Amino acid sequence: MARFEVPAGWTVQAYRFALDPTPAQVRAFRSHAGGARFAHNVMLAVVKAVIDQRAAERSYGIVEAELTPLLNWSLAGLRKQWNARKDEVAPWWGDNSKEAYSSGLDALARGLDAWGKSRAGKRAGKPVGFPRFKSARARRSVRFTTGTIRVETDRHHITLPRIGRIKTHESTRKLARRIDNGTARVLSAALSEDASGRWHVAFQVVVQRAVAVPGHVGAQAPVVGVDVGVKADSLLVVATPDGREVARVAAPKSLTAAQHRLRALQRRAARQRGRYDSATQTRQQPSNRWRVTQQRIGRTHARAAAVRRDVLHKATTTLAQHHQVIVVETLNAAGMGSAGGSRKRGLNRALADASLAEIRRLLGYKTRWYGSVLVEADRWYPSSKTCSACLAVKTKLSLADRVFVCDNCGVRIDRDRNAAINLARLGDTRTLGEQSPTESGSVAGRGASQETDPAQAGDAGGDETSTPHNTTSVGQTGTASPQGEAA
Repeated sequence: MARFEVPAGWTVQAYRFALDPTPAQVRAFRSHAGGARFAHNVMLAVVKAVIDQRAAERSYGIVEAELTPLLNWSLAGLRKQWNARKDEVAPWWGDNSKEAYSSGLDALARGLDAWGKSRAGKRAGKPVGFPRFKSARARRSVRFTTGTIRVETDRHHITLPRIGRIKTHESTRKLARRIDNGTARVLSAALSEDASGRWHVAFQVVVQRAVAVPGHVGAQAPVVGVDVGVKADSLLVVATPDGREVARVAAPKSLTAAQHRLRALQRRAARQRGRYDSATQTRQQPSNRWRVTQQRIGRTHARAAAVRRDVLHKATTTLAQHHQVIVVETLNAAGMGSAGGSRKRGLNRALADASLAEIRRLLGYKTRWYGSVLVEADRWYPSSKTCSACLAVKTKLSLADRVFVCDNCGVRIDRDRNAAINLARLGDTRTLGEQSPTESGSVAGRGASQETDPAQAGDAGGDETSTPHNTTSVGQTGTASPQGEAA
């Protein structure tokens, strides 16, 4: 299937709006999401049965050529197998849009593709496990790529296939204006339910965006380093190469602020859940009060996430608009919170509350929007241990040491500000306005690489309606072939 190619001067962007659906529409949302989950589970069972059958046949000494044929793991292959079985396994399939089932099959195709590449050593990072069956408590979501997907002209309604016209909780004018001007085109729409029970729609849109440095960039420091942390007063510390602190953004600590309420609600839910039945080794059915408590827990988590997201978006937008070169750290955020047990419980919670990896992700696309350059320091670059005055490197520096004291020159400076200065000096080695391809190598031999190339907005594109399984280069059509289990 040919890959969708983003036109030059355009970029892929998402617009997310909260919805105010009627009870009948909520039931339709859940029906579509349930259909996606059902199709995913049915075809996963079929794929797993074929793999197990082949493994059993090998144990009987059957040669490879005579084994049960493999299924095609591409989206097209899974969709063909689903269409052959849907009348038998899901006679009610006509109640939902076909896009619901395609959405579940697409998720399965992506999971199988990632598992196969990981087993074959063709995928970087941690090993990817075999896809799992989705339970009824899994996050509800469904994606529409064809049919009537429209933002209504009144800017307070949208239209989706089979579901129809839906009222939005907020105005859609930001997207509607672009569509009216011909500078945006909707590619797909994804419905999802958050932890609080609120439904949202996210439009994937290709947008015409002029990549140019804003005129007010010159009023701020052209090159800055950004050090991230988990302390309440220093989520982001921004400094210039000459040692001047430009900004310091406090951490919202929204999850920490909600801990007292969460503890009370979770204890209440534990009491309302029902006693454990030792005869059947199951718990009793939860009461309606337990369900209400779970909704309150979800709303608390959703509000904490919304507060955190608001702070991060405002901070990263300001950085991308006001500075031409932004240098950030490469943090292994997942690894930082993956070990330590109960002794690191507080630190792990603080790392999750700060969303350190999210900061770099937001800067990654916002620097493209506003014509800035994002430079990423090497993961092992000692920005915190290096003295910004004499460049001496300390051998030990614990997290409890909030003031950096140089053993060589004796300078005393705030730890986060010291790290931000060292990061800014990596970006200071690049000539302002110079552009080079992504992953172009080190910057002045100091271990920093440019991660953002404003001139290549097309790199953000992907397939319009499906997963690129076994495709060739962008703009060419690849032939899907059966995917086998890795040896």
